[in-house]
Amino acid sequence: MNLTEPTEFTLLPDLAVRTLGGAVIWANDESFAEKENLIRPEAATHQAATFGHKGQVYDGWETRRRRRPHGATPGPQDCDIAIVRLGVPGVVRGVIVDTAWFTGNYPPEISVEALAVQGYPPAEQIAARDDWTTLVARAEVGGDTANAFAVESDQRFTHVRLRIHPDGGVARLRVHGEAKPDPRWLDSGPFDLAALENGGRVADCSNRFYSHPQNLLMPGQARLMGDGWETARRRATGNDWVRVRLAGTGVLTSAEIDTSYFLSNSPGAAALTGIRPDGTEIELLPRTDLLPDTRHRFPLTPAEPIEQVRLDVYPDGGLARLRLYGALTDAARDELSGSTD
Repeated sequence: MNLTEPTEFTLLPDLAVRTLGGAVIWANDESFAEKENLIRPEAATHQAATFGHKGQVYDGWETRRRRRPHGATPGPQDCDIAIVRLGVPGVVRGVIVDTAWFTGNYPPEISVEALAVQGYPPAEQIAARDDWTTLVARAEVGGDTANAFAVESDQRFTHVRLRIHPDGGVARLRVHGEAKPDPRWLDSGPFDLAALENGGRVADCSNRFYSHPQNLLMPGQARLMGDGWETARRRATGNDWVRVRLAGTGVLTSAEIDTSYFLSNSPGAAALTGIRPDGTEIELLPRTDLLPDTRHRFPLTPAEPIEQVRLDVYPDGGLARLRLYGALTDAARDELSGSTD
């Protein structure tokens, strides 16, 4: 199953995924399959001829068949709705409405909207609001397809609303973008400038054959090997790498390189290089041997401010998490505070 078109936004983190704290807070109907399936981190699966009390069991969200009175004209109310609270607020750059395994029961059209709110209002209040911003205008989708839609907006949002027209099933909803956290957290204690929830993100990497590099920056500890980033076995010379854009320009004081659950496929060594705002580089951690299945912690000598970090792994392999602790510059803190107002 392929995306409907090539897209670059899938390198950005999925702000809606459950492992980042996303939640499906409301749906008007989930007669056949639960709304919570929309944001599960793993790809949807299917087992044919597996029936429960409500019919074929689907790994997705599926609503009942809508019936209009005979002769009634279709209207904007003829749709089903699910609302997702993003795990981390942010700027949405692209959406994937994945109808995997839905073939005769997928919605022919979808639309996606977004909203920014403060605090934690009840789901019913969110559902009743009428100030949603359109991210994806009503558009046709295919069945058993990861339907990709680029988004042109620089607004910060906290919630996303998926409409399916008129009904049917969707396996997964992916909301890729750039995290813009609550500025009140910027000075609340030790600050991981690489964390997705703080606004860090993977900007590029050499290889993402087995798993997505954004996993490195997810909250909490990895639960298994698949929660991390793993490259293919390198047969050529050189080494694999990942480049992280920090939440803002800052000075790093310590790093954690975690190989938990990677036993026979962890890198033999790693190095960290800081990238200044002008593009020049500074060594943060020289090439250092790593152990398998170990949380390595390294003090870093505070140096000048940097805005990106490149992690080189030698020659290849897998990591569970990368943490980069430090402090934002005053200018970066002011910029982040202004961007999330």
